[in-house]
Amino acid sequence: MSLHRLLRRAVDVEPGEVGALLRACLYFFFTLCSYFVLRPIRDAMGVAAGVSKLPWLFTGTLGVMLLASPVYSALVARYPVRRFIGITYLFFAGNLVLFYLAGRAGVSEVWTGRVFFVWTSVFNLFVVSVFWSFMADTFTSAQAKRLFGFIGVGGTLGSITGAAVTALLARSLGTTPLLLVSAALLLVATGLVVTFPASGSSVPTGRPSEGTAIGGSIWAGISGVASSRYLSGIAGFLLLYTFGSTVLYFAQADIIGRHFPTREGRTEVLARMEFASQTLTVLTQVFLTGRIIRAVGLVATLCAVPFISMIGFGTLGAGAAGITPILATFVAFSVLRRASNFSLTNPAMEALFTVVSREDKYKAKSFIETFVYRAGDQLSAWGYAGLTALGFGLASIAWLSVPISALFLAIGIWVGRRHRDLAGA
Repeated sequence: MSLHRLLRRAVDVEPGEVGALLRACLYFFFTLCSYFVLRPIRDAMGVAAGVSKLPWLFTGTLGVMLLASPVYSALVARYPVRRFIGITYLFFAGNLVLFYLAGRAGVSEVWTGRVFFVWTSVFNLFVVSVFWSFMADTFTSAQAKRLFGFIGVGGTLGSITGAAVTALLARSLGTTPLLLVSAALLLVATGLVVTFPASGSSVPTGRPSEGTAIGGSIWAGISGVASSRYLSGIAGFLLLYTFGSTVLYFAQADIIGRHFPTREGRTEVLARMEFASQTLTVLTQVFLTGRIIRAVGLVATLCAVPFISMIGFGTLGAGAAGITPILATFVAFSVLRRASNFSLTNPAMEALFTVVSREDKYKAKSFIETFVYRAGDQLSAWGYAGLTALGFGLASIAWLSVPISALFLAIGIWVGRRHRDLAGA
């Protein structure tokens, strides 16, 4: 049986797309494997810092993001796509080596942990945003609806592998050597992107020459979002997603911190939660994502996370009020929300960018998925801290999140319908 016929059982791929599809899966595998080796380490450091310190860590992340965004836009304007992606990834790999050396030299664990928390939050958004910008630039809107869900399988398998590596080796090997493992994986991803099939060889998109820089202003990302209702709608959708994610992150620091007192125990349980959510994700991506998008359309698929959030926050509020077991309720909601985001809402959201200009695919998209995302984190973090200071408990905040999730759903419906109109035009 040919490879194309085998793949057709899971994804609606054309013969000329097979090479690019598999290369994209591998590229995403190594990118997310690199990050998910680091994520449980970062989250354990966040829990160790305590809930009261998290707003300051989010503030630091936003500040670094504000400085990094124009630097990235300058690279986009000056260098061809493959070159600026390679520069970005090599920079982050070098940073990981520096963190490893700092850990071996015995630099203050408290301050190194805080810097690492901020750095990892920036690293995650940039490398993933760059990946999907490249995909949106490579594939058409019609191809994205067919292929992006399956491409996500590569990232999910990478997430599972990265989380499993950390869960298995955190106690025996220690966390510091895992930084070099992450750096090596990121270097493999760099090699894959610079050797990705050229435009016209296996993906017929009519894209400009690979050697041509995109050009434009370093502020085009901001101006593009400000001048487009469509891009502003996507930004609003992402802001409300970050609100729910931030509430869950604070709940995680509280609940996991109370139930697991040691750093190793926290790292292990968080890695196991990641493993469970990514396993559920990959099963959905392989067998259901493409079929769901074809059956219910992009709009309904985009709204999977908002709908689950409405139900989940109501259930979490009940758990925090003592009606249901709080740890089991949190774990179930967190795993289900993350799995539905990776397998359904995220591929649908990435397809939204296939109908905008090439400059917006890299600059506006990066601005939305880095600065806007972290601004949402920041507003949500301080909002959570403010509500806590006013005497609101986890139950009250969870119930308050239900109508906000309803607004999240409404914006998702509007953006999805707008994409349909633009794609048809």
